Amino acid sequence: MVCWSCHQRTLGTHFCSSCGKMLQPAAESDYFATFALPRKLSVDVASLEQKFLQLSWKLHPDNFVNAPESERELSLKRSSELNDAYRVLRDPVARVEYLLGIEGERVEGEKKQQAPPELLEEVFELNESLDELREARESGGDLIELKNKLESAEDNFEEKLKEVDAQLQSVAKDWDTAFDSKADAGVRKKLFARMNELLNRRSYIRNLVTNVAKELAEV
Repeated sequence: MVCWSCHQRTLGTHFCSSCGKMLQPAAESDYFATFALPRKLSVDVASLEQKFLQLSWKLHPDNFVNAPESERELSLKRSSELNDAYRVLRDPVARVEYLLGIEGERVEGEKKQQAPPELLEEVFELNESLDELREARESGGDLIELKNKLESAEDNFEEKLKEVDAQLQSVAKDWDTAFDSKADAGVRKKLFARMNELLNRRSYIRNLVTNVAKELAEV
């Protein structure tokens, strides 16, 4: 990268190693690069937070109050990007979604609103229970039994959500291994496909849990 100020080549990510000026973000920059991290899904969150706090202080607009307007605007831009990068990378699920996005591999399920085949029966029973709860609420019927049934179903789907998260973590480890070994495109594609499948499944189950919680809150 060439510094916009001194026009020297620099190895810096945020500041020029020659003149110390804040740099424009590189065209190929991403959230991982912001923290000088490889595109791996295993992240030391404590170390990430430490880097974030250090960079937040260095990039903060208060340090550029007497600088030219262009540098003040750059400080605001870089600080905002830093906050976004930290928010994403500290969350393991958001981290996977972001990786797929920058690799051009994020694929939303075409039928993501339809229940996964192995959950069809449970989802059908859940929807029936939700309908019964709404009807009982409108008619002033007994809600206790229905509430208990839905709370049990909510717990069941919460457990399924944890299972999906565990599977996602396992695939994330596989990705890191593939990254380190410079695995071929075929291996990477299979891992990306599995990540997409799990993310879409997770989204579906999370929506179920959210809907049940919303209905129970009105009882």
